[in-house]
Amino acid sequence: ILQKPEENVAEVKPLPPAPAVATTATIGSTGDIILHVPINEAHATGYGDYDFSYCFSNVASVYQEPDLMFANLEVTLGGPESGEYTGYPGFNSPDAIVPALKNAGVDVCLTANNHSYDTGYYGMMRTLDVLDEYGVEHLGSRETTDEPILMTKNINGIRLGFLCYTYDTRDYTEGEISLNFNYLSDEAVPLINTFNYEYLDEFYSAVQRQLDYMDMLNVDAKIIFMHWGTEYRTQPDASQKRLEDWLYAHGVDHIIGGHPHVVQPVRTLPDYRGRMATHLTVWSLGNYISNMSAPRTDHGLAITLRLLKTGNVTRMTGYDLHPNRTDRAHFTVTPY
Repeated sequence: ILQKPEENVAEVKPLPPAPAVATTATIGSTGDIILHVPINEAHATGYGDYDFSYCFSNVASVYQEPDLMFANLEVTLGGPESGEYTGYPGFNSPDAIVPALKNAGVDVCLTANNHSYDTGYYGMMRTLDVLDEYGVEHLGSRETTDEPILMTKNINGIRLGFLCYTYDTRDYTEGEISLNFNYLSDEAVPLINTFNYEYLDEFYSAVQRQLDYMDMLNVDAKIIFMHWGTEYRTQPDASQKRLEDWLYAHGVDHIIGGHPHVVQPVRTLPDYRGRMATHLTVWSLGNYISNMSAPRTDHGLAITLRLLKTGNVTRMTGYDLHPNRTDRAHFTVTPY
């Protein structure tokens, strides 16, 4: 019996999986924004107000390049209720610094540093109010305990988590938390992220809780800003290195530091956990604007960190450094 021959049927093969979509994010940060009295005076308008926009006109392109830009606001905005505008050792600065930073491209101000309590609880809270008024976010201190300690952002599908901590001086104030030896009120203590080198177990527990929470949120990269180290020292000290070891061992991906007022080295290192290709440690970005007289305090850095996510893997692809100096003749930030 003749059978009808089978028709030629092409072999069906499964399609290869679609390539993972690659997305990128860039994170930037400046060094310390410190407004000594001569800087305020140089930017007084003559009408009882201040205009700091000229301070950053030469570096606005650096601020505007990253997807998210941070600046360390190392002053308080205590307003006239806190007295005259003052510089070191207790900073009460004009509100006008905030719109100047925002218009230049800053998205977030770091508000956990050793000068965050220079005008007391009122000044610490008013600083946050002014930032809110101008639409600049803040990280490191908060207005109520209902607000999260960490900040999360989704940039082009890359989930980022941020923390900010400053050293405190409780080892000099009978164990009571203080900043620059100014005792924090009971209501202020839970609203600003501090640590002390003599009480590191407490710091480790607090950070671990935040890192665990980031894991619950499926954060792709965890970045912590640390106000740490020894002033005017151009190399990291032993305490910075000890903290770096712990932070990387417990889930932090990148560290950006400040406080020494001079630039310290930037380094990358491999991730022994396998989650990220490399870590980036910025020991200190130095000053971005100040009127300090010590050597090298007129120099600083801005940094742009580049991240790439492919599938479920996020890694650093590089970083850019933008050196700057404070032009003391006009009190502007100038690239070099």
